[in-house]
Amino acid sequence: MSNCVVCSLASGWTASRNDGQPGPLRGNVFDYLLAISFLMASVRTLMSAVRPVEISGSPHAFAAVFAQLQPHMVALDVFLREQLACFEPEIRPMADYCIDTSGKRIRPALVFLSGWRGPAKPSADLVKVAAVVELVHLASLVHDDIMDGAELRRNRRTATREYGPTAAVLLGDALFSHALHLAAQFPTTEVCFMVAEAMRRVCAGEIVQTMRRGTTNITREDYWRIIDLKTAELFRVSCHLGARLAGSEAGYVADAARFGRHLGIAYQIYDDLADFFGDERRIGKTLGTDLASGKVTLPLQVLMARLPAGERAALTEEICGRQPVQMAVRLRQMAEFDVFPTVTAAVHEEIATAKTALSRWPGEAPTPLLLQLCEVLEAQVAGLQVKSGA
Repeated sequence: MSNCVVCSLASGWTASRNDGQPGPLRGNVFDYLLAISFLMASVRTLMSAVRPVEISGSPHAFAAVFAQLQPHMVALDVFLREQLACFEPEIRPMADYCIDTSGKRIRPALVFLSGWRGPAKPSADLVKVAAVVELVHLASLVHDDIMDGAELRRNRRTATREYGPTAAVLLGDALFSHALHLAAQFPTTEVCFMVAEAMRRVCAGEIVQTMRRGTTNITREDYWRIIDLKTAELFRVSCHLGARLAGSEAGYVADAARFGRHLGIAYQIYDDLADFFGDERRIGKTLGTDLASGKVTLPLQVLMARLPAGERAALTEEICGRQPVQMAVRLRQMAEFDVFPTVTAAVHEEIATAKTALSRWPGEAPTPLLLQLCEVLEAQVAGLQVKSGA
């Protein structure tokens, strides 16, 4: 258990010893962990009877890869639940609302896969650093939803809709702060240094994008810079720290980080495409917010470049907030001007660059598993393609 156990996870139990280390658990938390152990046993029994599935564009495409991480994700979930005790009682339910298990947990998966040493229970260090990057990500989502005015996240109300934007922005700050608290517990300063730097870069990307909202004054290079900062940076750090804490050699750590960066860029381009072509019920968040909030992403850049002057001027008015958004019109035009294949080509180009980063390391245990994530993302893009009719 983490140091936060001594804060008491719930009333009616304690966990301490004379030497200051966590002691035997009693009461509610014992029941919780016992339930977790039964759940894990049931899942293992069910999984043993399941044939490996071919990755497809279905909503459960991630399951084929992440099934291998089941012990890792259970350990992460338990650790994150333990962290709730560190938050003040007044905001603990709010933190609990954000720390749920319904997300894809891509960034923790990158930590675990980059540091892969087999299917056994992961090391405590990997679990902790996976929690750090997930908390940073969750904090950034809380802030994103405030700026986007999003209603849904993971198929339920966003924190800003549940608690209001003023409380939500402070809640995001609290999650950021706790991530740094955990990062500072490592014996080396490298983890805290990298996480703090990543947080600054993520915020810088969001600031730049926010300052460009409601304007078409954004180049293709600007767009790549923004997504490199706001999304790819945390992918990069996740891969770097996973490989580093697993004891991989320096060359592999650097190439794993490069893999994570380009996978992150590819993922953000896919996410921007899904904002127009995704299924809100399947993806689990409010879609169509980019155009509505004046955020110019790659699909809109491609469309703008191909529209006749009159239509381009009309779209500019919508982006700048001077006219209502005509989403149906823009989707029809995206189909007419082949926006979808152009943007998906950019996704595949970044995926190819990510694969190249690991080409020198075919014998490393994490390599084939990381490359499977590329296949998963390609399958997700294919799922959008079916919906778009491209």
